Amino acid sequence: MEEVKRILVVSRSTQYCRKAVHYGVSLSQQYDAELFILHVIHDPFSPEKWNLPIPFLRSLREEYQKTQRDTKKELDNIIASEKNRGMLIKEFIRDGDPVDEILGVVEAEKIDLMILLAHEEGHLEHLFFGRDNEKLLREMPCSILFVKHELF
Repeated sequence: MEEVKRILVVSRSTQYCRKAVHYGVSLSQQYDAELFILHVIHDPFSPEKWNLPIPFLRSLREEYQKTQRDTKKELDNIIASEKNRGMLIKEFIRDGDPVDEILGVVEAEKIDLMILLAHEEGHLEHLFFGRDNEKLLREMPCSILFVKHELF
């Protein structure tokens, strides 16, 4: 097995990303590796993404943004707790196309292993994240660990 010295956890600020962060913390401790956490901000309900007069789009967007804020706060608490225990964690926040932002950080930081949540393939999740995972699999220059979260 190749040496794992730089681990990146990708958080899309969904409530299940904390499991991926826990994997990253555990593996970085086990391998004595540097840990990086990338928060990718991607608002699929943004007016720029949709050119449709959908009346409920605004409420969906507000609910989605609230969920992202709440999740980011929870992840920040997990990260702060690990930092208080002496773990060094470097965080990035990127806003843009998730695949481009992830690839940019992987290449710039010379990441050996990326940890990413394997999204359940419901219609909505597949619409927003399914194709990103497929594209990352094809283009990623490092190994990927998908963390599965059971919804049921």
